[in-house]
Amino acid sequence: MDEPLRVLFIEDSALDAELEESALRDGGLSIQARRVETGEDLIRALRAFDPELVISDYSLPTMDGLTALKTVREVLPEVPFIFVSGTIGEERAIESLKNGATDYVVKERLGGLVVKVRRALREAEDRAKHRLLEEQLRQAQKMESIGRLAGGVAHDFNNLLTVIGGYTQLMLVRIPPGDDLRKDVEEVAKAGERAASLTSQLLAFSRKQIIAPAVLNLNDAISETRKLLGRLIGEDIELVTVLDPNLGNAKADPGQIEQVIMNLAVNARDAMPKGGKLALSTGNAVLDESYVKENPDSHAGPHVFLSVSDSGIGMDSETLSHLFEPFFTTKEQGKGTGLGLSTVFGIVKQSGGSIRVQSEPGHGTTFKVYLPRVDQPAAPARKAVASLAAAPKGTETVLLVEDEEAVRRLTHAVLRRNGYKVLVAGDGEEALRTLQQHQGPVHLLLTDVVLPRMGGREVALQVSQLRPEIRVLFTSGYSDRAFGENGTLEPGMAFLPKPFTPEELLRNVREILETPSSAAST
Repeated sequence: MDEPLRVLFIEDSALDAELEESALRDGGLSIQARRVETGEDLIRALRAFDPELVISDYSLPTMDGLTALKTVREVLPEVPFIFVSGTIGEERAIESLKNGATDYVVKERLGGLVVKVRRALREAEDRAKHRLLEEQLRQAQKMESIGRLAGGVAHDFNNLLTVIGGYTQLMLVRIPPGDDLRKDVEEVAKAGERAASLTSQLLAFSRKQIIAPAVLNLNDAISETRKLLGRLIGEDIELVTVLDPNLGNAKADPGQIEQVIMNLAVNARDAMPKGGKLALSTGNAVLDESYVKENPDSHAGPHVFLSVSDSGIGMDSETLSHLFEPFFTTKEQGKGTGLGLSTVFGIVKQSGGSIRVQSEPGHGTTFKVYLPRVDQPAAPARKAVASLAAAPKGTETVLLVEDEEAVRRLTHAVLRRNGYKVLVAGDGEEALRTLQQHQGPVHLLLTDVVLPRMGGREVALQVSQLRPEIRVLFTSGYSDRAFGENGTLEPGMAFLPKPFTPEELLRNVREILETPSSAAST
């Protein structure tokens, strides 16, 4: 049942106010009415009663109609304001409209009041919808600008991080444990990892992170991260999991889903500085059309959900309205980047899902992530990355195409040290010339996607025409248009994201070289 319309009457005559109230009720409006006479009472009522409609006499003992209008507009600038007066006159009526009144009615003609009230309410609703759309457009434009900025810097920045992390690991292999220099180099490695994490968060928010979706079960994802979560949230927070044994599967990037769980858990931990309870639960859900109508960014149909609830301090409506904006944080300076929740939002949207938040000050917060359900079995977990010392070696020939010289030198050095023969090119045209001049077999094309003049996909196409048996491994630091609008890899497409470590490089090269030819494609 709809709530009654809150109507504030500014009227010194109780009888006149009753007549106007009766006219509204007789016209089919359900109202909750309040009457004031003085300016002091008016200000108090505007804040305490929060009217949705103001009806005012023009001539009042303690103030004139224009003063009442100005007072209302200062507090509630968008609320319809209608004069009902027997003394307003045409000249005053025009003046009042110029000063912000919505309409006016002569007291002797109250029959037209309902029509004008309904029209004023309808126009106010239309204005509110228009303002909401404008705000959503401004927000979308702001997010798109940040997304373009993130994508623009990520390629170069991830190249730098590949070099920093790669050479750091090569140094650590040669520095014996206990050496003072080793501690310094390990600090460099940690800083590089943190920088890579920040870049990854920016790309996830802007939906320019390249994703490799796999069919997975959220129960498995929670179980795999539970031990790490226990260490992350601390002993003063009780961790509870309620997992639906009949949970369906979803299709998403496993690494990204782990990132979602970790970021939501960290957010919950920070909301419980004195300890509390963190509950993770899963379940199946069907989002119907009524839900989609209330939540336009969602899609109807069967879903699985991940719920993360805390017993923390909660959030007010103002905080909730900015929650997923990048760099927005309620934490003190130096305690947070403001990227955690924007990262979660970007990952969920890039995975085709939606996210909802419920929170009140003092009553904790619940995040609910919905992902489309798929009727496919979950994929087996990928093997863990080996240490560099135990990384697989090979003897095959690799054609390396990389325009960033430092990354090219590092990749060449890592492959050569592990037994591979390496042909090197700085762009696609040089790669084709090198391939045509090489007489022996070439087993793998390792190419960056973003290259000058000729992109990596075009290089792979032309190389495959010259050497149909060649395998292809792509690498890149962000989602280029070659990966589609949402950065999703094509089935069978081998990809190594930047920044990568030497052991990740060697493992991926070995995996694609050992993949049966029917499963390796460009």
